[in-house]
Parts: sequence; C-alpha cells; structure tokens
Amino acid sequence: MDDIGANLARIRERIEAAAHRARRDSAEVTLVAVSKTHPAESVLAALGAGQTTFGENRVQEAASKFPALRPGHPALRLHIIGGLQTNKARDAVRIADVIESLDRPKLAAALADAMEKEGRRPSLLVQVNVGDEPQKAGIARAGAADFLRACREEWNLPVEGLMCIPPAEGDPRPHFAWLRELAAREGLRTLSMGMSADFEIAIEEGATHVRVGSAIFGHRDYA
Repeated sequence: MDDIGANLARIRERIEAAAHRARRDSAEVTLVAVSKTHPAESVLAALGAGQTTFGENRVQEAASKFPALRPGHPALRLHIIGGLQTNKARDAVRIADVIESLDRPKLAAALADAMEKEGRRPSLLVQVNVGDEPQKAGIARAGAADFLRACREEWNLPVEGLMCIPPAEGDPRPHFAWLRELAAREGLRTLSMGMSADFEIAIEEGATHVRVGSAIFGHRDYA
C-alpha cells in the first residue's frame, strides 16, 4: 500500500513535466486512477495520498467499493470508463459522477431514461473509435458529430466531452489531435485520452483527463 502513494507521486511528476513541455498548466489535467480489480483498501491508500478521482470498468465492481467510501471522502469522484450495457445504465447513473463510455443510440436512450428515473445527471463523455477498429467500442469517426448532436438535441444528455482509446500499434498523436479538433468544433471542454503507455503524449495533444491504472496500483489479478 505504501507503493501506491509513491507511484502516484511519480505519475504526478510526469504529468507536470508533460504539461510544461506543452506550455500548459498541469492543474488543467485530471488524473483518473483506474482501480479496477483492486480492492477498496487500495482505493483508501490512494485517497490517503491525495487522489480523489477514480475510474472503474464495471458498474457492479464500482458499486461494491465506492458508495461506502463517499461519506468519509466527499471530494471523491467516480468515472465509469468501461463498456456499459444498457441494463446497467440505471446503476451507473445512480453511482457515477462521470460516464465516459457513451457510444451508441440505444445506450443514449437508456441513460436518458435512467437519469429521469433517478433524478440524477452525471456528466457524459462520448467514446469515439478513433482508429475505426472493428474490435473496439466507440462511435465511428464518420458518425461522431451527428451522434453528439443527437445526444444533446434528441435525448437532452449532459455531454461534456469525448473519450478515446487509440490503436495499440503506431503513433497515437494523430488520433489525439483528431479528437481534440472534434471537441473544439463541437464546443466540448473535456478530453479523456491517454493511458499508462501514452498519457504524456495525450497531455501534449490537449488531454484534460488521463486514465492510469497499473502504474499506480500494480499488476491486475483478473482471476
């Protein structure tokens, strides 16, 4: 657990250095500590080191950790960053502050319905499949602008930004730049892009949120 605080310090130093290279204020970049598969004790260790924003892939796992932590940590913010099934939309709306994986009309409709029923409106990010990879979630590049408009106008959703996972191979920079330009055209202020392997490049290309997990919490045990 002591390693978590030291790891966070190293990641923050790297964020500050990347922001400096890009002539940005590091305060503009939010670190989302991805705690999936790690226990609540690890989250508590990170909270003790000053980390307040966390990301979880699965709604059920997030629900087992975070509601009990909120009373003692009012600054805590939870992002759902993994693919979201429509039958989990209401659970996600109930527990999350931000849902980063809005990627299809059926989910948009489910989230709109869930928000009305729960009386709660977490912020939403539209996930764009910037590499148009068939195996990945996310709205295709060509349909992203139309989908954004439908989310706002048809479903009245609180869309605040965009999220992406670039192709594992090749330079991620053009994909980050493309997403930044789309956000600028659409008047969106939040860009969640960059993970452990490429978050410094993402910051140089305008990321406002970076998602880092194993570099903070260590190896994940998927068993």
